[in-house]
Amino acid sequence: METAPKQQAVELINRSNQILIVPSRPDGDSIGSSLALLQVLTKLGKTVTLGVLDPVSQTYRFLPKVEDIATDINGMRDFVITLDSPNASADRLSYNFDEGKLNIIITPKSGRYRPEDVVFTQGQFKYDTVIVLDAADLHQLGLAYDRYPTLFQEIPIINIDHHASNAYFGSVNLVDLTATSTAEILIGLIEALGVNLIDPGVATCLLTGIIADTGSFQNANTTPKSLTVAAQLVGFGAQQQEIIRHLFKTKSLAQLKLWGQVLARIQFDFGTKFAWSTAGLDDLTGSGATKEEFGGLIDELMTSIPGADVVLLLSEREPRVVSGSLRTAKGVDATEIAGLFGGGGHPGAAGFKLLDMTLGEAEPKILEKIREYQKRRLGLEATPETEKQALGA
Repeated sequence: METAPKQQAVELINRSNQILIVPSRPDGDSIGSSLALLQVLTKLGKTVTLGVLDPVSQTYRFLPKVEDIATDINGMRDFVITLDSPNASADRLSYNFDEGKLNIIITPKSGRYRPEDVVFTQGQFKYDTVIVLDAADLHQLGLAYDRYPTLFQEIPIINIDHHASNAYFGSVNLVDLTATSTAEILIGLIEALGVNLIDPGVATCLLTGIIADTGSFQNANTTPKSLTVAAQLVGFGAQQQEIIRHLFKTKSLAQLKLWGQVLARIQFDFGTKFAWSTAGLDDLTGSGATKEEFGGLIDELMTSIPGADVVLLLSEREPRVVSGSLRTAKGVDATEIAGLFGGGGHPGAAGFKLLDMTLGEAEPKILEKIREYQKRRLGLEATPETEKQALGA
C-alpha cells in the first residue's frame, strides 16, 4: 500500500537535519506558513533556513521570528578554491585571519604558483531537504529559483500547496485542493510531526495565512473547515485581533494614495457583470507606494462592487510585465478565466502574468477575452446594445 503524502513528508523531515524552506513570492499565506514551519522544525532540533529573496511587505513584520528570514540561500555550500599548477608542488598549507580577511598561504616545495592558476567554484548545497510552500510551480519562487535553479534539481523537495494549477514538482507532493490556504494544510502536518508543537507564536503565523487567503473569512473560498481550524488556532493562543489590525486596518499614506487612484478608475460592464481597474508604474511612483502595497486591493474591489461576478485588477509593477488579479463570485471559476492567459489559482481567486507587454497594449485584449467569456457563460449575444452597457465605452 502506497504511503500517503503527509506520511511521506513526515518521514523525509525526520530523516533530514539541514532543511531549507522556500515560499512563493511573499504574501500572508506564504510568509505565515513559512514562519510557522520554521518554528516547528527548530523545536524538533533541525537546522532550518527560511529563504525569502523577494521583498517582504512591512505588513508582516509583526509576525514571530520574521527577523530570522534569510535574504539569500547561498550560505549552505562550500566555496572551493582550486590551484591548478603542474609545474609546482606544495610543501605546506596554512591560513590566518587579518582584519576580517582570510589569508590562505601555500608554500611551494618546488616551482612557483601564479595567480592565473587559481580557480574559484561553488560546492554542492548542504541542505538535506527543501520544503516549498504555497507555490504552484517553481517559477513562483521568484528570485530564489531564478538565482539557484540547480538547488531545486539536486535536493529532494516537499511541495506543500493548495492551488489547482499545482505542477506536482516535488519528490513529495502534499497538495490539497480543498484547503483554503497552505497554512490550513500545515496544521495536519505539524500534528503528525509531534505533540505540543503549536504554541501561540506558531498559531499566530498559521492563522495569518488562513485570514489572508480567505479575506478574513469574507471570500467565497471560506469553508466550515477553515472556520473550525481558525477557532482551534485561537484556542492555541493565536493573536487574531493583532492579525486583523496589521493585515486590514493599518495602511501607509502611500498605500492609501495608491488605492485611491485605482478605486477612482473602476469601470463596470453591467451586461456581463464584469468590473475592472488598472494600476500602472506611474501610479506607484506618484503615490510613493511599493509593489507589495497592492496587497488586499483586489479584495477591496470585490467587496465594493455589488452585482459583479468577475473583478479584475490589471497592474504593471515593473516595465513590460502586466499582472492580472481576479476575484469571482460563487459559481464563477476564476481559474478558467486566468487560464485564458496562461495563469491559474483557485475557483474564487486566480491570477496571470503577461510578459513583454505594456499595460496599454494588454488591457484591451484582456478585457475583450473576459467579456467574451462572460457572454458565453451568461448566454448573452455580442450585440452593439450589450457593448454600450460598458461604462466608458
